[in-house]
Amino acid sequence: MQPSVSIKDLSLAFGAVKVLEGLDLDIGQGEFLVLLGPSGCGKSTLLNCIAGLLDVSAGQIFIGGKNVTWEQPKDRGIGMVFQSYALYPQMSVERNLSFGLRVAGFKKEDVDHRVARASEILQIESLLKRKPAQLSGGQRQRVAIGRALVRDVDVFLFDEPLSNLDAKLRSDLRVEIKRLHQRLKNTMIYVTHDQIEAMTLADRIAIMKDGVIQQLDTPHVIYNEPVNLYVAGFIGSPSMNFLMGKLSRGKEPKVTVGEVTVPVSGYQFADAQNSADSVVLGIRPEHILVGEMADSVSFSTDAEVELVEPMGSDTLAYTKIGGQAVTVRCDTELGVSTGDKIKIGFDPARGSIFESESGERL
Repeated sequence: MQPSVSIKDLSLAFGAVKVLEGLDLDIGQGEFLVLLGPSGCGKSTLLNCIAGLLDVSAGQIFIGGKNVTWEQPKDRGIGMVFQSYALYPQMSVERNLSFGLRVAGFKKEDVDHRVARASEILQIESLLKRKPAQLSGGQRQRVAIGRALVRDVDVFLFDEPLSNLDAKLRSDLRVEIKRLHQRLKNTMIYVTHDQIEAMTLADRIAIMKDGVIQQLDTPHVIYNEPVNLYVAGFIGSPSMNFLMGKLSRGKEPKVTVGEVTVPVSGYQFADAQNSADSVVLGIRPEHILVGEMADSVSFSTDAEVELVEPMGSDTLAYTKIGGQAVTVRCDTELGVSTGDKIKIGFDPARGSIFESESGERL
């Protein structure tokens, strides 16, 4: 099946500064793709290239099979939602929603139909006569989404649409956007630096660093099989634990962390030929078991709790393995306290092993 959006060998530079270089990306029909990364990684720049707000230095962009590399934004068949809402303050919600359609010369009946449909989908019918100043942040963002929705296009672009909202509103609107995608089944490309938004919304996530896509896959694969240390550290809260050690291969491979030996015979090595011995063993805090449960896995050790952070439904306990800091996420009912001596363990097959020098997954 032909991709909905296809980016071929895309490059963009501002003077001598290369922001994107040789980037390739195919986005399927009806797919929800999230571009995820820290500020300055190139994700919003890539979105603006797709939207036609920036002229590319090289490469091509196809939307619906049509080469739109040099087309005007209005001719690309996209709807865009900005971080700043970008509403006209002097116009009512209804006028904000219909303005672009009226300028484009749509008939009044068609405009009214599209505004009514968008209002019903976003549940903002009661707000149509208000002006933006009379709306909350969440309501303004719904109107901004509605303005893209009335265009009735195949591809929607979201540029960090929830970053100006408080945590509760972000959570609520995240659910609304997911419902919107399930209802419309349009292609959506969504930029964010928030990994929670990425994990909950995306069909696939493209994690970016310095204008390069580090990993492009489903949230499940990225979380459980990160391709390098950067991806492993970026996804997950609290972050994955990283233990510096020495890898001994052979019949029963093991990683030595300080004075502690971790058997890794159950681990699936992605590169069996790599002979690196200086490695980083990564294990997520929620994959570490505590107490009697630690006896059920192939590696366990005694540890002392140095600090505890109650989080409500669970507790973060800070301890050490082989002299290196480790965070453990455990059930609050365990009643772990600072100074406790506990047994912790994990299944190395659920971990990740990276080469120290390159940071690549082994």
